[in-house]
Amino acid sequence: MSEATQARKAALREKLIELAEAQIAKEGLSSLRARSLAKEAGCAVGAIYTHFDDLNALILEVNGRTFRRLGTAVAESVKQAADQPPRDRLIAMSHAYLHFADDQLSLWRALFDVEMSIDGPVPHWYLDALGGLFSYIAEPLADMFPDMPEQELDLMTRALFSSVHGIVLLGLEKRISGVPLDQIEIMIAQVLSRIQ
Repeated sequence: MSEATQARKAALREKLIELAEAQIAKEGLSSLRARSLAKEAGCAVGAIYTHFDDLNALILEVNGRTFRRLGTAVAESVKQAADQPPRDRLIAMSHAYLHFADDQLSLWRALFDVEMSIDGPVPHWYLDALGGLFSYIAEPLADMFPDMPEQELDLMTRALFSSVHGIVLLGLEKRISGVPLDQIEIMIAQVLSRIQ
């Protein structure tokens, strides 16, 4: 394959990811269709499947970008709260998570709405990105509970993530059990400040 052909293929692959990302951001994950994506990219539908096994694989590429941006937002909150007590660091990163989700709602939802389970084929980089997010939570927890066995710490990390995620999801979706956006931060702080 010539250099020019490789460059064209790489450019089309990148264009497909960018167009899919824009479509998901605008109208949500369920709006992504191969036929309309191909039309917008100026290629045949089959060209999508030359670059990706299926639409899920393309969505995972979009999600990879979202995870990196989310990781950057959380890392920045951790950096800004570095001299704070562990609970305050947890609250700061939870608020960063909330604001990212609010600003990038459809892309954030796609992280969790994509068809995937831990038992299925999940790319290692995807698990690493999720693990990176969990590591931000685990660090202040380890400071708070230095004698906690690693397995328990992992379970507590996932429990806290699930709690904050649920609060954010219910609030942003305006579910009856959620709270308005201006109260989500307060609710998260109430939950996290009671960790003992």
